[in-house]
Amino acid sequence: MTPQEGAGSIKAKARELGFAAAGIADLGPIPHADQLDRWLDQGLAGTMRYMHRQAARRKAPESIMPGAKVCVVVMYNYGHDDPEAVSSAGRVARFARGADYHRALIPALEALASHIEAVGGPGTTTRAFVDAGPVPERELAQRAGLGWIGKNTLLIRPGLGSYTFIATVFTNANLSVDPPFTTDRCGTCTRCLTACPTDAFPDPRVLDARRCISYLTIEHRGEIAGDLAKQVGPWVFGCDICQDVCPWNRKFASEGPTSLVALDPARAWIPFGTFATLDEAAFDRQYGWTPLERPGLEGMRRNMAIAERNAAEAPS
Repeated sequence: MTPQEGAGSIKAKARELGFAAAGIADLGPIPHADQLDRWLDQGLAGTMRYMHRQAARRKAPESIMPGAKVCVVVMYNYGHDDPEAVSSAGRVARFARGADYHRALIPALEALASHIEAVGGPGTTTRAFVDAGPVPERELAQRAGLGWIGKNTLLIRPGLGSYTFIATVFTNANLSVDPPFTTDRCGTCTRCLTACPTDAFPDPRVLDARRCISYLTIEHRGEIAGDLAKQVGPWVFGCDICQDVCPWNRKFASEGPTSLVALDPARAWIPFGTFATLDEAAFDRQYGWTPLERPGLEGMRRNMAIAERNAAEAPS
């Protein structure tokens, strides 16, 4: 196959496997390296020390897999309708309402990697990542023509919005790359910035993770400061606020399939008291296969206690 034919075959295979979009990016240095350095130097990554350890390779994607020439970037649409609010329960972000996508997407991504090796022929190698390792997924996705990075720091694709998982396959195969997505379609809109209850965006496209509800309920260990805890509201795992208000999600995005990641809107709300009655073994049985495993039972008890307190203090 020619590089163009190989690229076309791989994109078609990605869609066949259940991915909503696919593109191919070169592995030159990312254009926002100085912004990453500044973000880390200002302490905006919070306790995510792995971001510091990975910074050099994030800025130089060609270093992630020795010999790699390109990166195949795929997107999986996890968007789905939000059910009615429940006053006596804690809220879970859309991406976490079921199976952990880090594991759930691996079989399809491995199948895509095998197809890439077949297309590339003898000597072709691959390395796959599902939102892990030192991969600058959003930058590579933009470079692969899949969308632009919005003011809420998330990749937005016309027709899909931002409710997507991004996965990558690095390879030494000779494939034609796609033109980058260069248009900023956020325009003058700042809904995502003003809707954030914790003021986690000091500037457009700059996230202070230390104030982000997703970071606080997932990555942060220990207590959450009083004022921030009140602003967390009902969220017990993650947050969708800056995506919920985005016009590209509200008006133009389609609902995703359930073929690869088993997400259930019924898991959007977890009743108060749920984690108080569980021990570690029971928590593992009920939630060990979901993203809620990351903060663990102790973290989810903390999050639920905050949500309960906020509900009790909310105006009637």
